[in-house]
Amino acid sequence: MGWIAVVAAGLLEIAWAHSIRLTDGFTKLFPTLICGALTVLVLYVLNVGMKTVPVGTAYTVFVGIGAVGTAVVGIFWLHEPVSLTRIIALALILGGVVLLQLTSRTA
Repeated sequence: MGWIAVVAAGLLEIAWAHSIRLTDGFTKLFPTLICGALTVLVLYVLNVGMKTVPVGTAYTVFVGIGAVGTAVVGIFWLHEPVSLTRIIALALILGGVVLLQLTSRTA
């Protein structure tokens, strides 16, 4: 259950990150309320995951999913620029998350 919560929190972080843009500098009430609700929900779900998953590993996986997912959504949905360097950077983040997970199992 812990890993499901960590992954869910990472996916919610992607939605949260993109919700910030919709607030228009926190000047639009409804998008700002959604952003605030997502903030609370992300932290709650991550907290649930951290009850059974080691904190360092859970947080790294959470941030990796959020960072890579937010960038990928930006590329495909918002047509943000894509380059070989950006793809390599995202792959390195993913590789670091996977390596951390693999090494935390053997430690």
